[in-house]
Amino acid sequence: MTRPIRSALYMPASNPRAIMKARDLACDAVILDLEDAVAPEEKPRARAAAVAAAREGGFGGRTLVVRVNAIDTEWGAADLVAVAGVGFDAVLVPKVDGPGDVHRYAAAIGDTALWIMIETCRSVFALEPLAACAHDAALTTFVLGTNDLAKEMRARLTPERAPFLPFLAHAVAAARIHGLSVLDGVYNAIDDADGFARACAQSVEYGCDGRTLIHPSQIAACNAAFSPGEAEIAHACAIVAAFDLPENRDKGAVRVGGAMAERLHLAEAQRTLALAER
Repeated sequence: MTRPIRSALYMPASNPRAIMKARDLACDAVILDLEDAVAPEEKPRARAAAVAAAREGGFGGRTLVVRVNAIDTEWGAADLVAVAGVGFDAVLVPKVDGPGDVHRYAAAIGDTALWIMIETCRSVFALEPLAACAHDAALTTFVLGTNDLAKEMRARLTPERAPFLPFLAHAVAAARIHGLSVLDGVYNAIDDADGFARACAQSVEYGCDGRTLIHPSQIAACNAAFSPGEAEIAHACAIVAAFDLPENRDKGAVRVGGAMAERLHLAEAQRTLALAER
């Protein structure tokens, strides 16, 4: 298991103070944004600032990602040329509709890891073919873009997100088939701590690995939500210990704490402990 990404914070690359601050935040990933968070007239300057930040480094153990503009926009091609091979851990690309888009982006960025936004109606009907691109491209991560998806669908993005839950489940299932990570979309109400906590709990329930964030105040709650708690770790330890007993090593199921634990629960317990360690 690689280092998990529970929290991925968007920072506008046009804001030097935000880039400087990102080097000291507790998020697992920093996404320097050239797309939605940057006004059109600021995009060339933001591009240059993002490249300079990647070359300078100083982000510690955080995964450094850049979100470029869509390849067919007036800025997209220049973004891809500028960010390739300068020190980003991943490139996040928007408005992906199908495998053809993935391969166009992958060809442009070379060996750098590719993250793709799931934010168009076409993309939600191509989730498994998109995930399958991981076998011939450096695709590693789905990022849910619920704001753009809501706009395209003309659906209401309520805290419960009922119109989008089927897509969330399908995205996670498709990603798991092909070994991808899944980061859920942003929560727009920055001052609604209780709502954000419920949103994170929903993401965990659906199997996401983490969330994308729009404000540093969301980092701590996000990290906590996607980290195993003490009770979960203790239960995982008990399952591993039970299967390690000589009399249980050849069994398919054992009794742990009054419940039946099968080999599939052992695998999940081992994953929980690995996640906690990292």
